[in-house]
Amino acid sequence: MSPLDEWHPSTVADWSDERRRARLRETRPGHGWKTLRRTRLALFRVAVLLMIAGVAFAQYWAHDVEPERVRLALTEPALLPIAEPVDPGKRDTAVVDLVGLGNLNASDTAAALPALREMGAVWAIRYDNRGIDTEVIADLIIRAAVMSGVRNIVLTGHSMGGVIALEVAEHIHIGSDRRLVGVLLDCTPLDLGAVRPESRGLGEDMVRWMGWLPGARESRGLRTAVETYARRESYLDHGGVPGIRFDEFRKAVGEVLRDKIFNADAASNGLIEAQFLAIVAGGATDDLRAVSKPAHGKPRPAIVFIRPHDAGRDRVVDVARTQQVLIEKVGGVNGNLLVVKPRGTGHANPRQRPAEYNKVIAQQVLPFVARYQARISSVAGAVPAWHR
Repeated sequence: MSPLDEWHPSTVADWSDERRRARLRETRPGHGWKTLRRTRLALFRVAVLLMIAGVAFAQYWAHDVEPERVRLALTEPALLPIAEPVDPGKRDTAVVDLVGLGNLNASDTAAALPALREMGAVWAIRYDNRGIDTEVIADLIIRAAVMSGVRNIVLTGHSMGGVIALEVAEHIHIGSDRRLVGVLLDCTPLDLGAVRPESRGLGEDMVRWMGWLPGARESRGLRTAVETYARRESYLDHGGVPGIRFDEFRKAVGEVLRDKIFNADAASNGLIEAQFLAIVAGGATDDLRAVSKPAHGKPRPAIVFIRPHDAGRDRVVDVARTQQVLIEKVGGVNGNLLVVKPRGTGHANPRQRPAEYNKVIAQQVLPFVARYQARISSVAGAVPAWHR
């Protein structure tokens, strides 16, 4: 006999919605509580919510934070050789490249600028993903220079990397016997005021999250959310009825996962925090002032500022503000400062615009640094080997 054969209309009469509700009341938690029933129920619900939150946090920590923390514990800064100089006679000069906010390794950027080889060997800095210690970076450069017979050093910093380059430059210029030939700053904000409001706001939000959210410095989930939000203009539809273009949203998420989460050369949250705080600290102008004076018989280095011809094409940094600060602090474009304005470039993007960057380096930067150093060396009675 099938279950359907056992059904009988009288069964309907046995069913009562009132009895069902009464049974639910009898079996729900706290039914038998008489004393402080509402308080005890509230505490019970809070305990359940805390238990659920605790389980979720444990999963977040075990699968998101801890694996990244273990990986970051193994990272350390490194100085990577990129290219030999075009002229073997210039082996006593090294050009060291440092990348900007959100990046870890300057190798690809340095490789995109072969014009730098006209000055000497090209090296690149890979940051420590746990944070930034400019004294350690400077020591890496100095020790490598001593071991390879390099006497002259040129630092190149892109965006925030220029802030780091200036601090490293001060260590080299004042604290070593190596000669700092020049510092090239590519769209560098010398203070937080030079960072455009939207980018500044994102950085400040990130630092705030780092302060109150446990594991935020290692969390890949948080990084995915922040990076996806930063790309919101590509997938949010502001015309007519606001909405999300889901195809563009998927592309943005895929880009974040590919470039920022699963890319071994992506900067960690902790490194990005340290990079942003280097700008917030506002010490770049002090470092600039320090390297703009002779030290231990060594002349001050040439300073070069590379910025887009149209300042509005840099959506991250107010390059006009940085240029004005450089003129005030370094002493004017007739001294040891050169400002070059390549056309068609944006914010510190030599990998995207290598032709424009290499052109201005070859045609403007190299001759300026050579003329400036020749003038300084003639006063000192010696021409540096890299210029001969």
